[in-house]
Amino acid sequence: MRAILRHAACGIIAVIAFSVAALLPASAEIPDIAARKRAERTIFTDSEITEGFLKTAFGAEFHLAGRVDRIRKYGAPVRVFADGGSRERKTQLARVVADIGARVAHLDIAMAARIEDANVVVKLVRDRDLNRAIASIYGGERAREIKASLDPQCLSGFRKNERYEIEHSDVILTADNGDFVFLDCAYEELLQSLGPINDTNAVPWTMFNDKVSMGFFDVFDQYILNLLYDPRIKAGMTVEEVKTVLPEALADVRAWVRKVNNLPE
Repeated sequence: MRAILRHAACGIIAVIAFSVAALLPASAEIPDIAARKRAERTIFTDSEITEGFLKTAFGAEFHLAGRVDRIRKYGAPVRVFADGGSRERKTQLARVVADIGARVAHLDIAMAARIEDANVVVKLVRDRDLNRAIASIYGGERAREIKASLDPQCLSGFRKNERYEIEHSDVILTADNGDFVFLDCAYEELLQSLGPINDTNAVPWTMFNDKVSMGFFDVFDQYILNLLYDPRIKAGMTVEEVKTVLPEALADVRAWVRKVNNLPE
């Protein structure tokens, strides 16, 4: 089963059940990202966070087959392998992965030295080779459909089992479109490959919105990922089941996000 989604900077594919160093912030030195950080909204109500979580953790922007009304997430440690690309891009990707790991309390994510040890494979390609890379994963016919529907710059997808646990993710990032596009895509694609696959224009504070480009792991999306990976929210849960545990989970997630971002009480 497949689901496909997109945002303003990159096309993103989420595939469901087989179908579509001391931490230095990866984006610290890039002026466009620094400006967005200074303007970032960091205070949200419970209802805003809850709405954003439900709108991104359920559904799929481009749905090809199968059910998308369940929570999808990894149940095992996540290991990321960088396939191809320059040493500089691999270093940036490793910093993105470390940043995500430092900001999501119950997610075990790190780089892998060998592709055999990874359940997330990130292909770093030139922009001119993107369509070929898509076809190598999804086949020529599906690649043409993706190109016609999304005209993407980068993609991500995952495969899940019958329990809605993600077992493998594929991410394709273009490495030659500049630092901002690379980091913007890297954060969004990696985060969406972990489960929150539904892009929505109804939530203006998330990078999972076609009109929003961040280039860093913003506070609102830290709420979404920390809720998704809270142990009380399990793969396969329905919306109604999630709503029964959300208040308790959100209280703990608020405390964590406040701590790691040095936010006021």
